[in-house]
Amino acid sequence: MKTETNIIQLDIGGMTCSSCAARVEKKLNKLDGVTASVNYATERAVVTLDTDVPTETLIGVVEKTGYTASLPAPPAQSKDEDAPDPALSVLAGRVFMSLALAIPVVAIAMVPAFQFPGWQWTSLVLTLPVVIYGGWPFHAAAWTNLRHGAATMDTLVSIGTLAATAWSLWAMFFGKAGMIGMTHAFSFAIERGDGSMNVYFEAAAGVTAFVLLGRYLEHRAKHRATSALRALADMGAKDVAVLRDGVEVRVPVADLAVGDLFVVRPGEKIATDGVVTAGHSAVDESMLTGESVPVEVTVGDTVAGATINSGGRLTIRATAVGRDTQLAQMAKLVEDAQTGKAAVQRLADKISGIFVPIVILIALGTLGVWLATGSGLTAAFTAAVAVLIIACPCALGLATPTALMVGTGRGAQLGILVGGPEVLEQTRAIDTIVLDKTGTVTTGKMALTEVITADDADEAEVLAKAGAVEAASEHPIAAAIAASATERFGSLADVDAFDNIPGRGATGTVDGLDVLIGRASLLAERGMPLPDRLTERQAEAEARGNTVVAIGWNGRAQGLLVVSDQIKPTSRQAVARLRELGLTPILLTGDNTAAARTVAREVGIDTVHAEVLPKDKVDVVSALQAEGKVVAMVGDGVNDAAALAKSDLGIAMGTGTDVAMAASDLTLVRGDLLVAADAIRLSRSTLRVIKGNLFWAFAYNVAAIPLAALGLLNPMIAGAAMAFSSVFVVGNSLRLRRFR
Repeated sequence: MKTETNIIQLDIGGMTCSSCAARVEKKLNKLDGVTASVNYATERAVVTLDTDVPTETLIGVVEKTGYTASLPAPPAQSKDEDAPDPALSVLAGRVFMSLALAIPVVAIAMVPAFQFPGWQWTSLVLTLPVVIYGGWPFHAAAWTNLRHGAATMDTLVSIGTLAATAWSLWAMFFGKAGMIGMTHAFSFAIERGDGSMNVYFEAAAGVTAFVLLGRYLEHRAKHRATSALRALADMGAKDVAVLRDGVEVRVPVADLAVGDLFVVRPGEKIATDGVVTAGHSAVDESMLTGESVPVEVTVGDTVAGATINSGGRLTIRATAVGRDTQLAQMAKLVEDAQTGKAAVQRLADKISGIFVPIVILIALGTLGVWLATGSGLTAAFTAAVAVLIIACPCALGLATPTALMVGTGRGAQLGILVGGPEVLEQTRAIDTIVLDKTGTVTTGKMALTEVITADDADEAEVLAKAGAVEAASEHPIAAAIAASATERFGSLADVDAFDNIPGRGATGTVDGLDVLIGRASLLAERGMPLPDRLTERQAEAEARGNTVVAIGWNGRAQGLLVVSDQIKPTSRQAVARLRELGLTPILLTGDNTAAARTVAREVGIDTVHAEVLPKDKVDVVSALQAEGKVVAMVGDGVNDAAALAKSDLGIAMGTGTDVAMAASDLTLVRGDLLVAADAIRLSRSTLRVIKGNLFWAFAYNVAAIPLAALGLLNPMIAGAAMAFSSVFVVGNSLRLRRFR
């Protein structure tokens, strides 16, 4: 179905690597009036149409390219994302079956003592299911690649494993390898043979199983790409109390219509966007704005769905439902940001694209040279197939997953959760890091920071009376004052005749005194204006972005209580470390400019973007990227989710919302910004190890290709090359356990 903006989204199936996404994108872009972007991570194509192109035509092009395409299911019909992914379940079955069968095959082939009479026939029985069923995804992808003149890691795995299996079958049925009692003697002698005694089942089974394991780990990480949208959907209220003829009726939120009146009690989520028609309260809008101070609302004020009613009972008239709400628009922002995020091509595919054609040319050249020198067809094929077998390194399948497992395991110990290999690729190029303020640089919780008294007032008495009155209020600022007083005095005096003045303050009788606490204007109206010194101190505190509450009794103002969001103890050190890593820090927040600049100054950040909404945060990240910056974003709230997804590297604070964590690439479990620097260092170290692994995974085998081409490759050398490269890769990866 085509939208008003001529944009169509298609779910693409069957892609095994980012080169597949590039191939689909290239084919779609060849159509007149079509501009397509295909994301391997989200398995989705976004197609912009300048002309009237039928959806069936787009789907047909994708299918002719060798993949599947369909329109995304409507939200209500989307599958339950908590249920197992069928594709991932099938892949898991292939992995476990392949590993269970391949490990004994490799062990028997590599240890002569295990080679009982008829061992090669047992290896054959164990290997065929691994190569055929376990390796089917590689063979199918290799066939698709072949039809389009491309070569990837799938091509390399398919050719190598099929060649090893085919040659082993030939040697057993038409050569001498099938004889009972045949063994692979423990010898590394380099000598020519006709190949009729050689079987390479361990190479075929081992390569298939371990590369398949790497594919499974990658697919599982990629499946997280849609979890941010699920988490956003879960943010909203599930049901709502609608007023029908003056009676409250509980109905699912989906049944809510524009114009309906509904009731929201203290502590409940507001079901949808609307206008307050009755009541007054404080609404926690931090999920939308990042602002730590709740917003006072009364009749006529607008409210957003999924925000939390912190105070009194509200009656609201719905003004937007479903896809038109601010929450739905935020979900759209996240989806657009994820879809537009450039997929990073796997290093193995990059190498394979060059390596595979070269290996095939060497194999064909070997075949030609041997035939030209009159060595005979059997010897020529032996040498050519040996080249293909030795070129398929088992370690290739271990290179990325082992480094990831060790690196992510070490990261988990340090409070860092890594999303997948593509995350590590991004950390290398990051030069700018955008930091959300509330909950990231600061604690995100209001706390009393200062008590300022009138000339003859006592600070302890001011705090004690303020704490006693505020303890009876549900407002977050009141809670911060009450908590500070309780911490200092242990217990608070009882308050009588408590009365809440919505949006302005509260009154109560403490120790026989009528205490008034709230805005300075409220005290002035009640005949207790602030003296000049307190007025000056109030202005200074508010200029720093703090919230100031006045208190008075006995007909005069007694003092001020300053409440603010506290900077985390490690934030300044964290910013310094990020600079040491070559990153330029930028503060980005929905909070007011004064508060943002105060925080930035204290932690050492020069550039500040304040009072920005979620869409504006995405725009800021996009603008930086347009300038050529490679941007990391650190945030913790729902309002940060779209910017986290849009950035080149999203880092979520683990103390924040599930939505932010789902939209991010890295999660800092402890919610400490200092760990962000460690996360980037660990990611870069892991990436270096992966690159080293990939180099050696190929290098050991490349070194043996000349031996294979000369007909000097025996099974022990083939097995040793595979074993040594695998051992090196695992050992190299284990170095990450020492990361500090």
